[in-house]
Amino acid sequence: MRSLQDHFLIAMPAMGDPNFNETVTYLCKHDDEGALGIVINRQTDMALGDIFAQLSLDMPDPEQAQQRVLSGGPVQPDRGFVLHQGADGFESTFNPEAPVKVTVSLDILSAMARGEGPAPAVVALGYAGWGAGQLESELAANAWLSTPADATIIFNTPIEQRWSAAAGLLGIDIHQIANYAGRA
Repeated sequence: MRSLQDHFLIAMPAMGDPNFNETVTYLCKHDDEGALGIVINRQTDMALGDIFAQLSLDMPDPEQAQQRVLSGGPVQPDRGFVLHQGADGFESTFNPEAPVKVTVSLDILSAMARGEGPAPAVVALGYAGWGAGQLESELAANAWLSTPADATIIFNTPIEQRWSAAAGLLGIDIHQIANYAGRA
């Protein structure tokens, strides 16, 4: 099995699952046991300041407090994930050597509230998960495209443009692909 860790999963237009229709998912873990990813182009109604208030953390930067929180996926939507670059040394970081890091410990949020957190960074609630062999089956059924992740899309591309931009990494205009599935 070839790992797709540090890759994007780009939902095909015919994706039937409303949780993933027109999404881009950053895979932070993919091995024989399954996969875990964070959807990077769906927002919640919450701002980062709301999360910090729930955790009783003061946030001095009003601009950062307005940053939208992403809906990272349908699994454990109350669990937080911080996608970031740089600033190693947090308690629970997936693949700390990867260009895009995913940290799930409270210490990173505390650092962000103090203005000492990593930049750039985005916060997501929930994740997408696949059991052993499940993602491979979905890829074989043409539910997803995959390509190496590009941090620019995660951190600098407007949310509403991320699906098209990720497909563009493959030279594809995703809006030109039929929105129905078939087999030849």
